[in-house]
Amino acid sequence: LFHISLGSSSLRQPFHFLEFYSLDMLRASQTFIRRPGVGPLIKWHVTSTASQASQSKVEAPISTKPPQMHNFDVYRWNPDTGEKPYLNVYPVDLNQCGPMVLDALIKIKNEMDQTLTFRRSCREGICGSCAMNINGTNTLACLAKIDSTKDTTRIYPLPHMYVVKDLVPDLSNFFAQYKSIQPWLQRKDIPAANKENLQSKEDRKKLDGMYECILCACCSTSCPSYWWNSEKYLGPAVLMQAYRWIADSRDQYTRERIEQLDDPWKLYRCHTIMNCTKTCPKGLNPALAIASIKKSADDNTLQRLKEKLF
Repeated sequence: LFHISLGSSSLRQPFHFLEFYSLDMLRASQTFIRRPGVGPLIKWHVTSTASQASQSKVEAPISTKPPQMHNFDVYRWNPDTGEKPYLNVYPVDLNQCGPMVLDALIKIKNEMDQTLTFRRSCREGICGSCAMNINGTNTLACLAKIDSTKDTTRIYPLPHMYVVKDLVPDLSNFFAQYKSIQPWLQRKDIPAANKENLQSKEDRKKLDGMYECILCACCSTSCPSYWWNSEKYLGPAVLMQAYRWIADSRDQYTRERIEQLDDPWKLYRCHTIMNCTKTCPKGLNPALAIASIKKSADDNTLQRLKEKLF
């Protein structure tokens, strides 16, 4: 806090600081402010001291609530030690922690065990980094609220994936499959200079429910077909991303994309058990996108037959 003495008593309009200054500069020198479009610069000086600033400091209130302890059973495995995986129990006072599971994990890492390893980034359900299995459901730790009605929360890495360390799965195969569908706009002609690839509002609306996918892999790792055939079956997340480009009216390689996916392993390992749709933390429907690809593949096969016959 600073006590400011203005060089003029007639200042009745808003004023602006010309720039920001450090505390030492403010103590040692005078600075200038001015009224917008009015008169000359007005001089002021700082009369506060460090002791006055310290006296005005407000201490954070201490919580008087009784501790609300909650156990977090976290999967641990370190490939460098040679030990078998195990569950480590971390007791956390929920009154001293944020409401989400990711808040608890960050608190555990910062205050209890710095060796705990997990991915996280945005904390807003946008990046997909903190995907993990929480109480038996694949979800994002930043969107998963701690269930205070229970005594324990169990946290594992995404199921049926190779584990790098602790809660970090190896997503190399997952992103290699994503790359294989060529997830970018492809054109056979080039628009004129300074022209955009226009799209109607109706065509744009067809992409809703697909472009929001953040590739967290929650849906793919909840699919039994992907568990047993992840080397060949592309999985719900990648297939939904593939249909996002098939449905895009601006893309001109629709037929090539469909033919590339029309494979007994890449596409037809899906048996529509709906695990992917149930677990998606963004509320999307990968099963519907996969069904749409199958229908597009059937229509494409019929079209090729007509071309041969007629």
